[in-house]
Amino acid sequence: MKRTHLLLVLLLLFFMGSMACKTDNLTPDEQPIKADSTGFVNNPVNDTSAKRLRIKIGSHTYTATLQNNATVTAFKAKLPLTLSMKELNRNEKFAELPTNLPTNAANPRTIQAGDLLLYGTNTLVLFYESFQTSYSYTRLGRVDNPEGLVTALGSGNVTVTFELE
Repeated sequence: MKRTHLLLVLLLLFFMGSMACKTDNLTPDEQPIKADSTGFVNNPVNDTSAKRLRIKIGSHTYTATLQNNATVTAFKAKLPLTLSMKELNRNEKFAELPTNLPTNAANPRTIQAGDLLLYGTNTLVLFYESFQTSYSYTRLGRVDNPEGLVTALGSGNVTVTFELE
């Protein structure tokens, strides 16, 4: 009986030891996720569709470059999208999306004018002023040239259309 128990323990140790000896040759899907220089985690996905977004605010049109991540892929599936965006803190416009998106939030430390971010799972935020922050967001993209964004967005609520270019 003692030999059977000893044999079982040895087999268990052998299997546990062999599982711990996995090589470091990770496939692309297994690579660790790392934050970029802005503090955001860009979890790449194999999304070969458009990476350019058109943002229409009244008579003004802006373009934005989108990130390559699962959140953006889910966001693009909802486009075109026209939202009534509300003013908040004299630095951003936000709107609740009709459904939740996958997230990979991180604290960027500094928000830049033109950042298009997701707060939580369904709050789309377009920033028109730069400032320091302690909040975490998932990056969707950034307006290529945010000059005039403050004027276009105005001081109150505004209707904004997002569509792929």
